[in-house]
Amino acid sequence: MALTVEEIARLLGTKGQRQYGREAVSQLAHALQCAQLAEEAQETPETVVAALLHDLGHLLAAERADEAVHAEQQRDDLHQYIALPFLRGLFAPAVLEPIRLHVDAKRYLCAVDAGYRETLSPASKRSLELQGGIHTQQEAQRFMAQPFAAEAVRLRRYDDAAKVPGQATPPLAHYMCLARALACQAQPTRERLTAL
Repeated sequence: MALTVEEIARLLGTKGQRQYGREAVSQLAHALQCAQLAEEAQETPETVVAALLHDLGHLLAAERADEAVHAEQQRDDLHQYIALPFLRGLFAPAVLEPIRLHVDAKRYLCAVDAGYRETLSPASKRSLELQGGIHTQQEAQRFMAQPFAAEAVRLRRYDDAAKVPGQATPPLAHYMCLARALACQAQPTRERLTAL
């Protein structure tokens, strides 16, 4: 069942106050910084919203917060997939696909950019291994052949940089207005598909 834009805003505003893994920022601060970086880079509205929502799966899975903290150290939580069923009825693939691909984008960048891995935070290096490690050359080629892979790679770079304690950003409402506009654009498509 799809979330509404209001439910997403509430989720980010409440559960988003939790610390972002082992980073020095909250989930919400990370999301806002990531969206801000995408906006400053003049990305499309879809990529900006994908940047805002790329880790929503962490918040949806956080019902068992104590278990999640322990499990995070042992296995990958597949957060890039968790949010998709909740967002699919609301947003177009231009928002959903960069979210789905952002973890593999890290694996890809490690394979094609010799210095990239060293720029990752210690927590991101740990999660890289849980997420399958560095792509082989064949995996990297298959990754880039997918629609929206280039957007996912750019989102990944914003994701990596969006971990600055105390960084000033526009408020959540700024980005939720953008999300609401994109959701309204997707609505006529859903109605046409339902009518078929």
